Amino acid sequence: MNKDQKIGTAIGKLRNFIIEPFIAHKDSEEVYVCIYSHRHADTILFHHEGGVDIGDVNEGVDAATIEKVLLGKVVASKRAMIAKFIHNLYTLYVDLYFTYLEINPLVVTEKEIYILDLAAKLDSTADFICKPIWGEIDYPPPFGRDAYPEEAYIADLDAKSGASLKLTILNKSGRIWTMVAGGGASVIYTVDTICDLGGAGELANYGEYSGAPSVQQTYEYAKTILSLMTQEKRPEGKVLITGGGIANFTNVAATFRGIITALQEFQPRLVEHKISIFVRRAGPNYQEGLRRMREVGQSLGIPLYVFGPETHMTSICGMALGKKPIPIENNITEFTTANFLLPGGQSDKVPSFDMTGTTSTYLCDRRTEVSAIRLLCCNLVVWFFTHALHIYFISSVSLLRLYKNVIDLQAVVYHMKYMVCHFKWSLH
Repeated sequence: MNKDQKIGTAIGKLRNFIIEPFIAHKDSEEVYVCIYSHRHADTILFHHEGGVDIGDVNEGVDAATIEKVLLGKVVASKRAMIAKFIHNLYTLYVDLYFTYLEINPLVVTEKEIYILDLAAKLDSTADFICKPIWGEIDYPPPFGRDAYPEEAYIADLDAKSGASLKLTILNKSGRIWTMVAGGGASVIYTVDTICDLGGAGELANYGEYSGAPSVQQTYEYAKTILSLMTQEKRPEGKVLITGGGIANFTNVAATFRGIITALQEFQPRLVEHKISIFVRRAGPNYQEGLRRMREVGQSLGIPLYVFGPETHMTSICGMALGKKPIPIENNITEFTTANFLLPGGQSDKVPSFDMTGTTSTYLCDRRTEVSAIRLLCCNLVVWFFTHALHIYFISSVSLLRLYKNVIDLQAVVYHMKYMVCHFKWSLH
């Protein structure tokens, strides 16, 4: 107890124990019960032989099969007792918003029923309904991973905010840390890209911030990660990946203000721990946010590389892990394209054009010319379809209608002459 134990590849301490009386019973008295929920209904599984050799319990059964054979192989004297137990168990399952409940084995003697082992999952979205019944539920961390006060702090921030703030510490001694914007992006960056590049063993955390968090909330989130990151030194240094996709409504500049404040506060420790930072972001006000991040990078005295939407979303992972080259131009002035990440690609700057000799009048005339051409084409299409219909029905109209069509045609011709004149004027 309270000593490191190794189970498989995980090393951790055993701190939670359940002590219960021993129930003497026969193997033939063990049964299996499972209830689980899916999109359209709840399913009850039952097997008359419990324990470790219970057969394939993953085989689904429909309602008709349950009704006919659920208790078909159970001793007749125990059927009523088991049926009542399962009925009451399912009532409890529904009332307490379980999503999964498994009892294996369930010992059924001639007079009593004993639950020897149970696993269950609750629907966390029902917390506001069931909190008076559930009480304060403390979920212990899985074996091999300790619970950290920083995780509890971020969870508390998340509970008090309309935004989403999540943090799970995987390996406190790891050298690859992430501060990812967006739940989907967090999976792509950590689970997919970093692990695929061989960084799973050094991945320190998993988490995300999204849903338009305030400057203060982003600051608190960034400060928490930087605090964890600078507790243990690594000779080769550490990397922080601040990535994200293209935000829909999150103000990138505002969230970066919070991150920048935290970076400035931790500047001495960032230098001491040899931390390199890789940033990639897009969305509302991203240009302003990236500009500020570039400026603070020059003042922090640490390697800080900033990229926008012109760079592939997960490219910074390859750069951070040393799998891809970092463009030299990045920390100077211009953004760079993602060509350097493609097979055989080179680091290319975004092409620029000298517009010093161009006047605003010329640009205005060009826009007028394009607008005139578009308007002329639209009028030609409308005129064609309108008069095609007139010609089709001309045999059934009166002379007055025919005369009206002639007038309409004259009006269109006049309008066309006007458009041609306007077009010629715009070309000049």
